[in-house]
Amino acid sequence: MVIKTDELPPAAPADSPREPGPQGGGKARPGPAELPAVMLLNGDCLDKKSEEPKENGHEEAEGGDESSGQEVIVIQDTGFTVKISVPGIETFSLQVSPQEMVQEIHQVLMDREDTCHRTCFSLQLDGNVLDNFSELRTIEGLEEGSMLRVVEEPYTVREARIHVRHIRDLLKSLDPSDAFNGVDCNSLSFLSIFTDGDLGDSGKRKKKGIEMEPIDCTPPEHILPGSKERPLCALQPQNRDWKPLQCLKVLTMSGWNPPPGNRKMHGDLMYLFVITAEDRHVSITASTRGFYLNQSTAYNFNPKPASPRFLSHSLVELLNQISPTFKKNFALLQKKRVQRHPFERIATPFQVYSWTAPQVEHAMDCVRAEDAYTSRLGYEEHIPGQTRDWNEELQTTRELPRKNLPERLLRERAIFKVHSDFTAAATRGAMAVIDGNVMAINPSEETKMQMFIWNNIFFSLGFDVRDHYKDFGGDVAAYVAPTNDLNGVRTYNAVDVEGLYTLGTVVVDYRGYRVTAQSIIPGILEREQEQSVIYGSIDFGKTVVSHPRYLELLEKTSRPLKIQRHRVLNDRDEEVELCSSVECKGIIGNDGRHYILDLLRTFPPDLNFLPVAGEELPEDCRRAGFPKPHRHKLCCLRQELVDAFVEHRYLLFMKLAAIQLMQQKANRAESPGPLENGACEAGASESPEALEAAEEGASGLAKVKELAETIASDSGPVDPKSREVIQNACKAVGSVSSTSFDIRFNPDIFSPGVRFPESCQDEVRDQKQLLKDAAAFLLSCQIPGLVKDCTDHTVLPMDGATLAEAMHQRGINIRYLGKVLDFVLRSPARPQLDHIYKIGISELITRSAKHIFKTYLQGVELSGLSAAISHFLNCFLSSFPNPVAHLPADELVSKKKNKRRKNRPPGGADNTAWAVMTPQELWKDICQEAKSYFDFRLECETVDQAVETFGLQKITLLREISLKTGIQILLKEYSFDSRHKPAFTEEDVLNIFPVVKHVNPKASDAFHFFQSGQAKVQQGFLKEGCELITEALNLFNNVYGAMHVEICACLRLLARLHYIMGDYAEALSNQQKAVLMSERVLGIEHPNTIQEYMHLALYCFASSQLSTALSLLYRARYLLLLVFGEDHPEMALLDNNIGLVLHGVMEYELALRFLENALSINAKYHGAKSLKVALSHHLVARVYESKAEFRSALQHEKEGYTIYKSQLGESHEKTKESSDYLKCLTQQAVALQRTMNEIYRNGSSANIVPLKVTAPSMASVLEQLHIINGILFIPLSQKDLENLKAEVVRRHQLQETSKAATRDAAATVAAAAGSREEAASSLLPGDDPPTLSSV
Repeated sequence: MVIKTDELPPAAPADSPREPGPQGGGKARPGPAELPAVMLLNGDCLDKKSEEPKENGHEEAEGGDESSGQEVIVIQDTGFTVKISVPGIETFSLQVSPQEMVQEIHQVLMDREDTCHRTCFSLQLDGNVLDNFSELRTIEGLEEGSMLRVVEEPYTVREARIHVRHIRDLLKSLDPSDAFNGVDCNSLSFLSIFTDGDLGDSGKRKKKGIEMEPIDCTPPEHILPGSKERPLCALQPQNRDWKPLQCLKVLTMSGWNPPPGNRKMHGDLMYLFVITAEDRHVSITASTRGFYLNQSTAYNFNPKPASPRFLSHSLVELLNQISPTFKKNFALLQKKRVQRHPFERIATPFQVYSWTAPQVEHAMDCVRAEDAYTSRLGYEEHIPGQTRDWNEELQTTRELPRKNLPERLLRERAIFKVHSDFTAAATRGAMAVIDGNVMAINPSEETKMQMFIWNNIFFSLGFDVRDHYKDFGGDVAAYVAPTNDLNGVRTYNAVDVEGLYTLGTVVVDYRGYRVTAQSIIPGILEREQEQSVIYGSIDFGKTVVSHPRYLELLEKTSRPLKIQRHRVLNDRDEEVELCSSVECKGIIGNDGRHYILDLLRTFPPDLNFLPVAGEELPEDCRRAGFPKPHRHKLCCLRQELVDAFVEHRYLLFMKLAAIQLMQQKANRAESPGPLENGACEAGASESPEALEAAEEGASGLAKVKELAETIASDSGPVDPKSREVIQNACKAVGSVSSTSFDIRFNPDIFSPGVRFPESCQDEVRDQKQLLKDAAAFLLSCQIPGLVKDCTDHTVLPMDGATLAEAMHQRGINIRYLGKVLDFVLRSPARPQLDHIYKIGISELITRSAKHIFKTYLQGVELSGLSAAISHFLNCFLSSFPNPVAHLPADELVSKKKNKRRKNRPPGGADNTAWAVMTPQELWKDICQEAKSYFDFRLECETVDQAVETFGLQKITLLREISLKTGIQILLKEYSFDSRHKPAFTEEDVLNIFPVVKHVNPKASDAFHFFQSGQAKVQQGFLKEGCELITEALNLFNNVYGAMHVEICACLRLLARLHYIMGDYAEALSNQQKAVLMSERVLGIEHPNTIQEYMHLALYCFASSQLSTALSLLYRARYLLLLVFGEDHPEMALLDNNIGLVLHGVMEYELALRFLENALSINAKYHGAKSLKVALSHHLVARVYESKAEFRSALQHEKEGYTIYKSQLGESHEKTKESSDYLKCLTQQAVALQRTMNEIYRNGSSANIVPLKVTAPSMASVLEQLHIINGILFIPLSQKDLENLKAEVVRRHQLQETSKAATRDAAATVAAAAGSREEAASSLLPGDDPPTLSSV
C-alpha cells in the first residue's frame, strides 16, 4: 500500500495522511526544508555501502543524474482528497495519490480505528463498483472532492475466513507473542517505553520560561561506570500495553464445520464458537449475509438462529451486542493500536528473531491452529487452493521492462517482494523438512541422501551425497558449497544480464543441519542431469560441454565479475571454451530460459588455504605460515577482495606508465634507447624510488589515462614508443590484454581434475601468478589496512557481526580471523586495539563453539532438544564444574524403536552421546577447533579462565552463541558464576530458530540518489543534498516498502541534515523512525541501534526534552555494556554525552563519574596527548568549576592546555581559549582563597563577597554536545543565511578562489574531515569554532 511515511502523525485523526499498511512501498512527500541555521558536520552518517558492480550496463545508459532527475517528476503526481462515506459513521476525507490502487484505500479503511472491523465491502463511485486493481488515475470521474461509498458485500467462505483472521489480528494487535515467536515478520521495539509514547509533537512542545524542570536523573545501579553487574531482564523492559485487554476468552472454529449440504443451501459458510469475557458460551454462524447467533451447543447441532439473532455484517458488531466487556475493551484496544507508531506495527521484509523472550502464556488461537495444520499452502494472501510457482514468479519479475525510472521501480519492487516471500516460504519449508513433517521424494534412501519438494521448492541437505565432493573435503565441502553458491547467485543477480537466469536460493541452518532451498527449473525433474546440462560439467571437469548462447550471455558478465574466458580439455582431450568455472552448469528449462546453477566457484580460489604441490607462494604468504591445508578445497576469494586487488593494480598500472613516459621524455634528451620489456616487474615496481618518481609524475597520470583510452579504442595515431609503455605496464600488472588495463581471473586454475590445453600454458602461468599475488595482497594490504582503520577508529566494531562485516567489506574471509588477531597482537598500537582483540577472541570462541554445537545437535532427538541445548550452554558458560544432562524420562521413550527407523530426522542416530559432554572436554574441543580452523592458540581450559585471560563477559558470549545458532533463551537473570548449581535448566531454553542466508535485492536508482545526496552534503550543499536524499527515501519506500536497513540509513542522514538546518521537529521525527526501524529490522541491541539511540538523545536534548534524552542515553549505555562491556572507544563518546546532560541538569557528582570514565577511556584509545583527551579534560574542569572546586578544575584545564599547546601551537585559537579559561579559573580560585582567609581571620563577623558560581546554561551544554558529536554549529539569522547562500552560489559559479570567499563558504560547507572520531581535531583555523564558553 502506498504510504505517506514522512507525514505520519502518531495517532492518525480522521482526515490525516495515511499510515503504512502491510504492503508497504511509499511515496513520501516532505515539505520544503527551512534553513534557520547552519552547522558543519562530520561525515559520520555516510554509510559505507558495499559497492555494486560498476560496469552494470543498464546504469550507464541512464545519462547521469540530470536525466533521472527529470524522470522522477513522473512519480510525484500531486495527491488529491476524496470523501469516504461509511455506513454508521460520519463521512470523512482521505488524501490519495493518482498512482495508488483502489485496493490500497481498502487497506487504509481496514486499518482505521472506526472502520477496521470491515473487510468485505466494495467502493462505489456514482453507483459504479471500482475494480480493486485499477489505479485511481484511470478511473473516470474521480477527482478532488469525489464521494466514494463503502458498500457491504455478501460473504463467501474465503471472505469469511479473511474476516475472522483480520478480527483475530486486531484482537492480538498489542500482543508481542508473534514477535517473540518469530512469526509473520513481527519483531520487537522498545523505543516507546523510553520516550513515553510518541515524539511526534515533541518538537512543538511549549518551552517553559524555566529551562530546568525537576527530573529524576539517577540511572539504575548497573548502568553506572565501573558496575560489574550485567542484568539481562533490562534488555526487554515490560511494556504496560502488553498486559492484554481481554475482549474474549475464546474465539475458535466450531467442531460443527463444515456446514452440511442442506445448511450450505441456506447460506451457512462456517461456524464459530465463542466464550465471552462474561463466560457466556455462544455459537455463531457465518453466512453470506453476515454473522448471527445459532442454537448449537458443544454437543447438539441446531443451526437455527437464536433469538434475538442480531444479524450483523461484521463479527465485531455482533460481539459488541452480546458482550459489554468486548464492546468496551475492543474500543480501547483499537484506540491504543492506532496510537502506536506505524513503524512498530508494519511487518519487516525478512523475519528477525529475538534470542531472549519472557515466559509468555500460551493462549487459544483458532487462526494459528488452522495455519499449523493446513501447512498454509493455500494461504489467503494468494490464490486459494493453489501453490505458488516460485520459479515462474522469480524469473518473470526479472523480465519486466526497465527502460525508464517508473518501469525500473516497478520491476525492483516486484523482485524484492517475490524474494522476501520466497525466503519466508523456504524457511518454513526447511524447518518442516528437518522437523520430519515433509515426505522425501526418495524415501527408500538413507536419511542423509533424501531430497524433498514442498510448496514448489526443492530442498536438499548439506551432506556429501554419492561422493560428489570426495576430492574437495566430503561433508565439509558439501556444507560450505551452498553458501558459496548463494554468493554466486547474489553476484550474477547484481550484474543482472538480460536472458541469463539464476535459481531462487535460500540457505537455512536449523537444528545443526544445513538445508538448501531452491526454486525448480521447469522440466528438470523429468530428465537425467546428463541430458539436461548443455554447458559446464557435472563431474568437476572430466566431461565438459559448452554452448555458444551461454558463452555469449556469460561474456556479458565476465567484465564486471573479472572472469576470464578460457579453454579446458574434456575427457576426450578436446578443447572446450568456457566463461565461468567448470562446475557452473547451464540448463535450458522447458520454459526456454537459460539457467545457470552451481555457482560455487564464481570467484577464484584462495591459494593461502589451498596447498598445491610444486607451487610456491610469494614471500608475504610464506612469512605468515601459508599455504595451510583447510578442511575443504572450496576456499574462494571474496568479490570485495577481487575488486580491491584490481583497483590496486590499476593504480600501479597508471604509476608505472607515468614513470616510463617521464623516463622517455628524459631519455629523448640523451639517448632514445627502447626500454627493455619487463624492465618493470611487479615486485620491483613498488620500490620507494619508483613511487617517488610517480609522485612527481602526477601530471603524467592524466596523459597516461588519455593514452590508454586512445590505444584501447584505436581512435587515433599513437607513437609506437608510447604504445610500448602501455604494453610494458600491462605486462607488469598482469593484465590479460596487452593494449589496455584489464585484469581477469580464471576460476578453474588449481581446480583438481581440470586440465588446460598445451597452447594455453603461458596464459595459465600468468593466471597462477595473478592468484598468488592476490593471496599475498590480502595479507600484505587488506589485513594491515583493516587494523590501521581500527587503530584510527574509522572502523568501530562493537560485536562479532560488525567485526565480520568490517572484514568482509575489505574482502577478508572469516577464516583469516586468527591472522587478524595475530596482526593486532603484533601491532605497535596494541593497547588502542584492545576492543578489537576482545571482539575477535569472543568471535573466535563462539564460532568454534558453533562448529561443535552443529555436530552435537545432529545426534539429538526432538524430545531431548531443550535438555541437550541447556546442557551444552552449561558446559560452555557455567562455572558449575560437572553439569549433568537430563535425559528424556524413560516412560516417554518408545520401546518399539525399530519401527520408527524410517522417519527419523536426517543423520539422527539413536544416541544420547551428547549427554556425556563435560565442560573440560568442550573447552578442549573449542581450543582445538580454534587452532585447526583459525590457526590461533587459545590457552584456556574453562570458561572462567577464558573470561579472566581475555577480559570477556559471559553474557556477551551467550548473546553471540545464541545469535549464531538460533537459540532463544528465557529472559531472566542467570548465575553463570555459581559453583553449586548449573546456570541453565531445560526450562530456560524456549526455542531454536533457523539462521537464514538469502539474496538481498537492491533498489539501484534509490541508491544512486542516496549517494549523490551524500556527495552534495559533503560539498556543503545541504539543501540540495537534503532534496536528493528525500527523493532517495521516496524511491526506497517504493521498492522496499516502509521497513528496510537502507531506509534506516536514509532517515538517519535526513534527521542529521534537518537538525543542521535548524528544523529540530523534523530531525526528531526522522530519527525516531530510524531508531524504530533499526530495532525492528536489525535487532533491539544491534550496534547500529545503539548509535541511533545516541543521535535521538542529542535531538531530544536540543528540543528541551532532558529526561527523555537521559533515558535514551542510559538505554544506549546499557545495550553497549551488554553487547561488549565498558572498555570501548564508543563508550567514551556515550559517557561524555551523559556527563554533559547531567552537568546541564546540575547533577555534578553523577556527571563527574561519567566524564572521568570517558577521560580514562579516551586516554587509553586515543593516546594521552590526543585532542580528544584535551577536550575531555576541559569538560571535567567545567564540572569542577560548577562545584566551586577550583583546584581540581585548574589541574584538568592545565592538562588540556598543555596538550593544545604541544599539538596545535601557542597561537592556535584552541590554545588561546584554554589559556583564557585558565586565567578565569585562577581568578575565581584566588577570590575563593581570599574569602576563606577572611573567614579564618575574622570568624563569623567576616565581610564575605558572594561567589559567582552559576549553573551552566543549556546553550553552553548543547554547544559542547555538538563539539563531541562532531557537529559544529554556527548560528546565523535567516537573512544572513539567504545572503550567504546567494553569495556562495555566485562565487561557486565564478570559480573565485580568493581567501575571503573560502572563509564565507566555510560557514556552509559540511566539514567532511573524517568521521566524528576526528571531531575534536577538526576544529582547525578557518572553521570559526564555537568558543569553549566559560560559565
